Amino acid sequence: MRTKESGGKSMSMADALARLPFWGLLTAKEQGVLAARAVIRRDGPVQIVHGGQHDCPGLFLVLSGELRAAMLSEAGREITLYRVGTGEFCVLSASCVISQITFDTQIMTESSCECLVIDTATINGLAEKNLALRCALYEQALRRFSEVMWTMQQILFMGLDCRLATFLMGETDRTDAFEIVMTHDQIARHISSAREVVARMLKRFAAEGWVQLHRGRITVTNPGALRRLAAAEN
Repeated sequence: MRTKESGGKSMSMADALARLPFWGLLTAKEQGVLAARAVIRRDGPVQIVHGGQHDCPGLFLVLSGELRAAMLSEAGREITLYRVGTGEFCVLSASCVISQITFDTQIMTESSCECLVIDTATINGLAEKNLALRCALYEQALRRFSEVMWTMQQILFMGLDCRLATFLMGETDRTDAFEIVMTHDQIARHISSAREVVARMLKRFAAEGWVQLHRGRITVTNPGALRRLAAAEN
């Protein structure tokens, strides 16, 4: 089976498997088992790929696109916990493998996304017998929980202006560009706020000369000011 790399070049299943961070920890026999069971999954934008604690589709390695993990309250409020970019894998979608993971998250695509998926039974069977693999999965889970704790810290202890500035500068660092292609509603979901509140704060930033607002995108014009604001409560 072949898939597409971000530049459009065809990538073989072998190349996709080699991108797994723990591939080198497996024996030749274990690699063969995994190769026989792994599949390529393609989803459009804003599609749920993991619906909560009782849904366990397996481990996802993002080949192209981006996944977003979020928690949703009964009132419909959404908190983005972390994002999984190209070349990264998501272990919380295989929460059945790590039984200590007991809170519900939804994992969805941010854009059209292509992932290598290893089903729960396969990854569970390998992790039971391979201590190095099991440790790698736990290590990745700990990294994600650190991101979750950072998100909670921002929500509980940072004002909206600082959270928004932190998010905007994080996006410029992540994409290496000062133009952020994102709607106010998308930003609100990422920083756990309301669209109207985010819109008002962005207008304030624009009035200060820190950003320029366009339909569906934002241009950062004074990154220094935003970084100083982001650092004020860090």
